[in-house]
Amino acid sequence: MSPSRPLLAVASVALLASAVAGCGDAGGLRGAGATPTAISPARLWPQLTPASSPAWDIEEADTETIKGVAVPGDDIRKVDPRAIVRAEIDANPDDYEGDEAPYRDTARGMAHCAEEGTDATDGTGAPDSPGATDGTGAPDSPGATSSGGGASASRCPVLQPYYRDLTGDGHPDLTLGFRMLPGDLTAIRVYTVDRHRLLRVMAWEDAVSAVELAGRSVIIRSPSDLAEYEYRLQWTWDPERKAMLLTHDEMLRSDGRRHGPGTTGAPGNTPGTPLPSSSASGR
Repeated sequence: MSPSRPLLAVASVALLASAVAGCGDAGGLRGAGATPTAISPARLWPQLTPASSPAWDIEEADTETIKGVAVPGDDIRKVDPRAIVRAEIDANPDDYEGDEAPYRDTARGMAHCAEEGTDATDGTGAPDSPGATDGTGAPDSPGATSSGGGASASRCPVLQPYYRDLTGDGHPDLTLGFRMLPGDLTAIRVYTVDRHRLLRVMAWEDAVSAVELAGRSVIIRSPSDLAEYEYRLQWTWDPERKAMLLTHDEMLRSDGRRHGPGTTGAPGNTPGTPLPSSSASGR
C-alpha cells in the first residue's frame, strides 16, 4: 500500500526541517548596523521671488559657424587646426592683435606653427600614425596639424588635436586646444560638421590641469584656491540643443578621496551649480 497524502506531507516537512537545520544560518539576513536617518531637503527663504535670468553668462549652448574654413568632403580630419585658430584670431582682433591685446603672444606664436607635423589622436592617449584609425575605422588624415615636433613647436600655441565622435552621428568631431599667451589660460574648443560647415559647439578658457574625453563628454579639471581641491567641469553633447552643455560643475578633492561623512561637496559649493569665484573663463 502507498502512504496516504497526509503522511507524505508530514514526511516532506520533516525532511525540509532537517535540511534547514543542517545548513545553520548560512544565507540568513544579517544586521548591517545603524542606518543614518534620512533628512528631507529644507527649502530656505520661500518668500524670495525666483530668479528669471542667470547672474552671469557662461555661454552655454552657444554655437558658431567658423567662416573662411572649408571642410573638404565633410571630413573634419582634413581641416587644418591651425587655420581654425587663425580664424578665431582674425574674428577677435581686440583679444589677439596689437601690443595691448591680452593674448597678443598667441597670434605671434602662430608663426611657429607653419611647418609642424601631426600627432593627432583618437582621444585614447595613443598617437595616431599614417594608417592608424580614430576608432571609426577610417584612417586619420596625414595633413592634420598640431604643435608637435621640434624646438619651434614649444612656441606654437596650438596643441595636439583629438578626433572622436562626441555628437553620436557616427563621424569624428574635433577637440582642439590652444594656449592663450601670455598667461596660463588654455582655450578648449569642440567642432563638428553641420550642413557642410565647420561648427563650433563648445568654447571654454581656463587654467587647465587636465582634459579628458569620456563618452559624449569633455571633462576639464582646473586648480582651485583651496588646497587639495580642484574644479571639475563636464560638458556633454545635447542632441536637442545641438551643442555641448555644462552638465556638471563641481569642486572635488584632487587626491580622489571623498569628502567627510554625509557631505556631497566642498565647503561653500553645491555640486551642479556654478562656482562663485571669478576668472577670465567666466567662472
